[in-house]
Amino acid sequence: MSPEEVVTKLRAAGCVFAEDEAELILSTAADPGELSAMVARRAEGFPLEQVVGWAEFCGLRVRIDPGVFVPRRRTEFLVRRAAALVPDPGVILDLCCGSGAMGAALAVLTGGELHAADVDPSAVACARRNLGENVYLGDLFDPLPPRLRGRVDVLLANVPYVPTSDLALLPTEARDHEPRVTLDGGPDGLDVLRRVTEGAPRWLAPGGLLLFETSERQAERAVEAVTDSGLKARVLRSEEFHATVVTGQLP
Repeated sequence: MSPEEVVTKLRAAGCVFAEDEAELILSTAADPGELSAMVARRAEGFPLEQVVGWAEFCGLRVRIDPGVFVPRRRTEFLVRRAAALVPDPGVILDLCCGSGAMGAALAVLTGGELHAADVDPSAVACARRNLGENVYLGDLFDPLPPRLRGRVDVLLANVPYVPTSDLALLPTEARDHEPRVTLDGGPDGLDVLRRVTEGAPRWLAPGGLLLFETSERQAERAVEAVTDSGLKARVLRSEEFHATVVTGQLP
């Protein structure tokens, strides 16, 4: 399959940046058979990152397995703010870690000791390939080793925050090819977040910081969840990344 044929197939499938995607697929495919399979999967609507097997995040190439949540560029804002606010963390925890992209990037930026957890076995397997062995399978804080209690300096929580009624409005790539558990935040989008904020004070070190992403319209209620847990809340916004991040700090 020639480069021109790849572009034509991708454009026919509705890929807006067909030329750029074709170049990436062509540079990744090991042989003609793999090239055809990758083009077919992309044309079927699979996320490009799952097709090529990796995503660029904060300058890192992060492995992305099929069916694993694809890290969004806007989430780089959260990681970079975490690095600026806590430049020398002892312990980093990446909760709802997916591929482990956030934790990997923050560990590179700060040198902290990294731990991660996710409820999805596929995500944990992928994260272990990216991060190593300190990745735990289970619901939120449940699988964490007790020795981390009260020692976490930075807690990154990429919780699902899409209201259930809004899932149908998501792009097809996310709706059809990413696990619902990574997207569905319950009736108002904050069900998982409330559980994280409730548990965070028991795991954070004194002065430790929780950071999570949310939407602008959810920010006020997200702040309430943070303050109800006894943490000091702050809202950070970025026009460049089109991102809203809420932080909660343990006194």
